[in-house]
Formats: sequence, C-alpha cells, structure tokens
Amino acid sequence: MEQWNIWLDRDVWIAIGIVVAATAAIYTVLRALVGIVHKRLTTWSKGQDGNWQHFVAVVIGRTNRTLLLAFSLLLALRLPDLPGSWQAALSHTWFVALALQIALWVDTGVRLWSRSLVIGKHGGSGYNPVMTTIISIMVLIVVWSVMLLSILANLGVDITALVASLGVGGIAVALAVQTVLSDVFASLSIGVDKPFEIGDFVVFGEVAGSIEHIGLKTTRIRSLSGEQVVCANADLLRQIVHNYKRMDTRRIVFKFGISYDTPSDKVRQVSERVGDIIRATPQTKFDRAHFLGFDESQLTFEVVYIVQSSDYNQYMDIQQEINLQLLDALRELDVRFALPRRDLRLVGERMPTLKVAGVPQQAEPEANDQDQRLPRFS
Repeated sequence: MEQWNIWLDRDVWIAIGIVVAATAAIYTVLRALVGIVHKRLTTWSKGQDGNWQHFVAVVIGRTNRTLLLAFSLLLALRLPDLPGSWQAALSHTWFVALALQIALWVDTGVRLWSRSLVIGKHGGSGYNPVMTTIISIMVLIVVWSVMLLSILANLGVDITALVASLGVGGIAVALAVQTVLSDVFASLSIGVDKPFEIGDFVVFGEVAGSIEHIGLKTTRIRSLSGEQVVCANADLLRQIVHNYKRMDTRRIVFKFGISYDTPSDKVRQVSERVGDIIRATPQTKFDRAHFLGFDESQLTFEVVYIVQSSDYNQYMDIQQEINLQLLDALRELDVRFALPRRDLRLVGERMPTLKVAGVPQQAEPEANDQDQRLPRFS
C-alpha cells in the first residue's frame, strides 16, 4: 500500500511534471541548436564537399533523436531531488547515451573520410578503394569495440576475462588464416605506399601488362597477349616491379655499323649528321653519338637520345623517323651499312684444281706456300 500511496503524493506529481516539462524544453532547445549548426555549416560548405565545414555538418546531422531525447531526460531528472540509487542509475545511463552518440559521430566521420579518400580532391581519382575500405573497417571495429567494452565496464561488468578471451581468439584466428592476412595486409601496403595503381603498365618477372584490379587478396593484370594474370598481393610485393606509367621520359640507346672501307673524314661526318637528325626531330633531346669501336665486320656507332614522352607508340614513331633519315643521310655521304663478312685464308696448302671435261687446260703457276689460291676449273 505504501508503494501505491507514493503516487498519491502531490510532490511526486509536481516532480514528474517538472521532469516532463524540462525534458520537452531541453529537447526542443537541443534540437534547435543542432539544426541551426547543421544548417549553417551546410550553407557554408555548399559546393565544397572536401572542406571541414561539410565534414562537421554531416557528422552533426547524424545526431540520433532518440539519444538526444534520452540526454534531455537525463538533464531534466537532475532538477528534482532523487534517491541515491536513482542517482547511480542516472550516472550509468548518462555514460551509455553519451558513448552511443559519440560512437555514431565517429562512425559517420570515418565513413565520410574513407569516401573522400576514394573520390579524391576535385572529383579526381583518389586512394585505392580496397585500402580505404580495410582501414575504415578496422577503425570502426576498434571504435565500437571500445564503446561496448567501456559501457560494460561502466555498468560494473568485469571485462578482464573478456578482453583476454578476445586476445587469445584473435591470435588463433590469425594463425589459421595467416596466408590470407598476409595478402590482405599486402593490399593495405599497396594502397598506402601506392607502388602502382589501376591503369599503370608494370613489368615484373615474365609478366608485362596493365593493372586492372587490386583486391583484398590478389591483383589482376591484363597482359600484352590478352590473358588476365592473377597474382597474390604478398607475392607481388616480394618482386621488383617496373612501373612504366610513371616514367616521364625514355632514354634510348641504339647502335648501327658502317663498312670498314669508309674514310675517316666521312666517319666524322656520320656522327655530325646523326646529331643533326635527332635535334631536328620533335619531342627528342640529343645526348651523344660516337664512333664506339671496331667490331668483327663493321665500324660501330652508339647513339643516345631522350624521348620527352612515356608513350611507347610515340617513341617507336620517333625511332622510325630517325632510322629513315639516317638511311637517307648515309646514302648522301656515299657510306654503306656494314654487312656480315668473313675472309678465309689458307696457308701452307695448295688449293685443289677442278677439271671439267671439254675445257682446255692452262699452265698452272708455281705453287707458293704464302699464296691464297682459289679453285681452278679446267
């Protein structure tokens, strides 16, 4: 009966009325403040998705109305005098509501941050979406785990055994899927360090092609012959990767040879003409052209120049034009390209004489051991 009589007390209903009125007033004020701040920040950040005003506006817009109402009720309950047990319960409820709201704000901020990394500035290409997804998931797991453990600890639950169990279970899972995890962390390393990106032309080992997809476990490459090459991320990072997409210029070295019977003055002119040809070719920078040395059947020239472009097709067009002009220049100088040639000398032996029926024989000169004789037909 005493429990029911308390509800007949006039002071109790006055306290309840104060709490309800204060809750409504506080909730209205907080809603208005949140709405004003959100509207102002949204107006300031209009057309500028990457600035901090837009970021804060989106985070504030994630304020939960239920949690805001609970927060207002907790504030209102502090106005009347309450028993000590009620005060302890209110302190726990305060922490739960505040922790949940902070976790929601952080969750929204992390998702917005990861999306901005993928999109990049000014709508351009940003970071690898796989990398940003992995980072955002890891951060969100940490945030919500810390929030839940903090709430349990605030409610008086002993979380020591729970944390220890999670640690042991995490080690066991990591050992079971260590191969997969190595590829996942390799993917994260690719996303952070960015040795290559989607669309880059890479060469490693016997593989040459363009990056098509960078996943959690594998990277897929479209090779020059057309097939798709799938390589594990961890294995890919263990190799030396040549990224030709990031090459600004190409240093070209090529050689050619001219005949040994070319006079020395024309040999000098060949170097000068090669330099004139390359200097007159667009998108090139001449470095050097030298008479390199004496090879088996040619006088060898070595030419070095720089192509001011990374495009392989453009380099081949330039090299073709240089070759054609070099061919015309050598013809004007009356200089012949070297052809494979080999001279044979027989010392100390007499060349055999071949006799053909019906052909009169001629007197043969005396043999000389130092002569080089060709076969004679008779």
